[in-house]
Amino acid sequence: MNKTVLIIDDDKALQMLLARIISKEGFDVLTAGDAQSGLKVLEKEKVMVVMSDVNLPDANGIELVQTIKTKYPFTEIIVITGYGTIADGVMAIKNGAFDYLVKGDDNTKIIPLINKAIEKSQLQTRIDQLENKIIDKYGFDSIIGASPALEAAKGLAMKVAQTDATVLLLGETGAGKEVFAQAIHYASKRKNKPFVAVNCSTFGKELLESELFGHKAGSFTGVTKDKQGLMEEASGGTIFLDEVGEMSIDLQAKMLRVLETQQFYKVGDSKPTTVDVRVITATNRDLHKEIEKGVFRADLFYRLSVFQITLPSLSERIQDIDLLTEHFLRMFSDKMAIAKPKVTRAFLDTLKKHSWKGNIRELRNVIERAMILCDGELRPEFLPLELTFQEGGTNSLVLEEVEKQHIKRVLNITKGNKAEAARVLDIGLNTLYRKIETFNL
Repeated sequence: MNKTVLIIDDDKALQMLLARIISKEGFDVLTAGDAQSGLKVLEKEKVMVVMSDVNLPDANGIELVQTIKTKYPFTEIIVITGYGTIADGVMAIKNGAFDYLVKGDDNTKIIPLINKAIEKSQLQTRIDQLENKIIDKYGFDSIIGASPALEAAKGLAMKVAQTDATVLLLGETGAGKEVFAQAIHYASKRKNKPFVAVNCSTFGKELLESELFGHKAGSFTGVTKDKQGLMEEASGGTIFLDEVGEMSIDLQAKMLRVLETQQFYKVGDSKPTTVDVRVITATNRDLHKEIEKGVFRADLFYRLSVFQITLPSLSERIQDIDLLTEHFLRMFSDKMAIAKPKVTRAFLDTLKKHSWKGNIRELRNVIERAMILCDGELRPEFLPLELTFQEGGTNSLVLEEVEKQHIKRVLNITKGNKAEAARVLDIGLNTLYRKIETFNL
């Protein structure tokens, strides 16, 4: 554990006294006689706590606090003041110092104060590390692929992330709309506040309103407590409304009020609740057609679509399948605690011929299934039938051919064990032998 303390003071006697007291308690002590020397030490060494005099020959100690905290936000500063400059110590705290000591104070105060400062520095460092892990997991770098279509969508998302504009994500089911919404949030100034995702299609009208806005006790039969809604929970951060096209027309009017005023009424409440929330929405529906049919409000659409991003389908970014496959192989290898299997070219070629109606979500499921079945090498035989029999390809969907290929696949999986293959196929062993002879397997 790093326990380095830097003392900045031009009073050599005080500097030596402090260094002796602090080093006896197991701390690593560095010293500097002025501000510039101290800053040079900070450039070279990882310092947890700085103890600095207010009156330095080349700088004002209060201003030095700001300089250090700007460049090294997790380094804590204890300011040393004289009896007549206690006000300077208070001002230094306002500028970011951890605390101050008055010259002549009881020396027993020094070590406990340094320990508290180090605890704070370590806590801030751990929080920063966790936040960076979250950003690594959910940020733009986590979006796998390098195709022009994907890069164009990422470029738009990265630009709008720096603003508070509402964003409407369009694209097919499974194209990664929630992944993009998370990346926008964690690249924004709201990244340290909540990201709340809700799928509007999973709730009925009344339940969705209660989930979003909360309710007061007595608003429903049997409800005895107030409930905070997801909008309030996301305040300061971002709320992601997936499948927003499923929202009822009545609830759409209330959502419009949130976008216009940042206020809403909880179910059963007569007073508005105010929030500060960014709204990102997504849909795979054509909202223009929904407006024509009278099931989606035009005014809400225009508020939601301040900035639209259409995510490419997987069929539009086939060149990303290699990268996505490698990503899912690593992920499922870790999850299943098995070695990452080898991938044959035939396996990847088969993936690239598929239409991928379910997009990335479908590819993920296919890879997971293949890894469960495979024997250390991924081959086409471990893929679902709908992938190995491509429409318009050389393979046939004639029942006899499907049956032949399926039996061949099961025999490969069972490594030629016909009794086991018959069990998996749920047919008699004699039937299997007959089919093997018929199909010349």
